[in-house]
Amino acid sequence: MSDKYTALWVSHSSISTFLECPRAYFLKNIYKDPKTGHKIKLMSPPLALGQAVHEVIESLSEIKTDLRFQEPLLDKFERSWQKFSGEKGGFFDKNTEYEYKKRGEAMIRRVINNPGPLGELAIKINMDLPYYWLSETDNIILCGKIDWLKYYPDSDSVEIIDFKTSRHEEGEDSLQLPIYHLLVKNCQNREVTAASYWYLDSSDELTHKKLPDLKEAEEKILKIAKRIKLQKSLNKFDCPGGKSGCRACRSYEAILRGQAKYVGLDDYKADVYVMNKSEKEIESKIL
Repeated sequence: MSDKYTALWVSHSSISTFLECPRAYFLKNIYKDPKTGHKIKLMSPPLALGQAVHEVIESLSEIKTDLRFQEPLLDKFERSWQKFSGEKGGFFDKNTEYEYKKRGEAMIRRVINNPGPLGELAIKINMDLPYYWLSETDNIILCGKIDWLKYYPDSDSVEIIDFKTSRHEEGEDSLQLPIYHLLVKNCQNREVTAASYWYLDSSDELTHKKLPDLKEAEEKILKIAKRIKLQKSLNKFDCPGGKSGCRACRSYEAILRGQAKYVGLDDYKADVYVMNKSEKEIESKIL
């Protein structure tokens, strides 16, 4: 019987984590600190950069097209950055924060000088967190936030656009577009006719991608989700790296051992931690 309160909710992020390391999936998505009852989250400079830039850009989709750039975007970015400044963003020295902040400002300037789809009509899915039943029989829900949906009035269709703040390109085997295609198809009524990435750190233009096949995507995602559900029922989330752990779970294990610094709660009431040592230092100590 389907029930969204007992259902397994999966997303691009949680599925990607599970495929990399089931133990990391458990620590990020299921584990709650017995002292606080909260989930745990690890903040890092790259994550802080991505969240600050995304916050500015995604806010534009809720503003009418001709008013989007009325408030200077760099002012918005400055306000957003304050949420992540210092230890809150995993920055333990001013030089590191300065470099990351400058990268963020450069991305925002790129958007100001080349607004592209941000200056055109957009569709906003009327859900705080878009989701649909991937399988009511299996009690599994697929969810996720889409960065931007460009609207084409002539065809009454949409293009999925995802903003990238990393210097690394998304791999061809990534499940992000298949998942986003499924979500947009099932969470609003317009046809999806295109999909693109915008690498804000390096490009003024969109990188167009081939639309994934919906049937194939749904079968693949459901198969993985069923694996997650099975391992959850067995309470078996082992790291493929064994007791020494792997890159995906090692930092979260360090949180459990008290080797991370607590910096506060995020918007979802998760306990946020930062590492004041590089992951390489942590790994060398563990190994």
